[in-house]
Amino acid sequence: MDARYHATAHGQKTNPRSPAAQHGCETCHGPGKAHVDAGGDKTKIISFTAARASEAQAVCAQCHNRGEHAFFESSTHARHNVTCVTCHSVHKFLSQTSQLKAKDELQTCAGCHRPETMKILRVMHMPVREGKMTCSNCHNPHGSTNKAMLRVGNSITEMCTSCHGAQRGPFLWEHPVTRDSCTVCHDPHGSSNNRMLVAKPPLLCQRCHVSTRHPSTVYDLNTFRTTSGNRLFGRGCVECHQNIHGSNHPSGTFFLR
Repeated sequence: MDARYHATAHGQKTNPRSPAAQHGCETCHGPGKAHVDAGGDKTKIISFTAARASEAQAVCAQCHNRGEHAFFESSTHARHNVTCVTCHSVHKFLSQTSQLKAKDELQTCAGCHRPETMKILRVMHMPVREGKMTCSNCHNPHGSTNKAMLRVGNSITEMCTSCHGAQRGPFLWEHPVTRDSCTVCHDPHGSSNNRMLVAKPPLLCQRCHVSTRHPSTVYDLNTFRTTSGNRLFGRGCVECHQNIHGSNHPSGTFFLR
């Protein structure tokens, strides 16, 4: 047993809900008589490395069934046979917090979510890469009532606006795309574009506004090769339409600055 175990929440006898305060090793691994009689045969006790996902989860859920863990059984992780011991280790952990098998939360998530975690290496300013926040600031890996196991609200927009209050509204004039999802325009896991946009203006705006005003021009490769195009050389649509998330200005639906 790792000596650090006794300093963890599991090893604290002062906590009446901890394994150490109840039946010690048998609290999690089951009765040890057959294990001892068999000379240490690990098949005679509950071995979390060999147990099925449902069996391992059932043991942990005896204590970890409230608060953050209340919705785990219905979570995406549970449906894909990801259990507590997939990410955590009671005896051999590498992280400073949460007893994770990897040295930090980001590396733990990267074990499965490689595309999302690699995005933080893109050139745009990214708080996760800078250590200012982690995956669990937005997601609850133990389950939630929101999509993508998001912590707040019932939609991506509600989650994002829980921090980005200036974009929450209410507005007299709403940009319809903001009601759909913030991820229509932004990639929250990282981007090489300003403000973590999924594409650069005016090409981003043109995904919806294909032929409207200024004049009705599609900004394709041929347009880039010429000197025409006021949106292209005017830093994009948001040079004028700065209140793009919504506006209370008399200019109305044009979202002008």
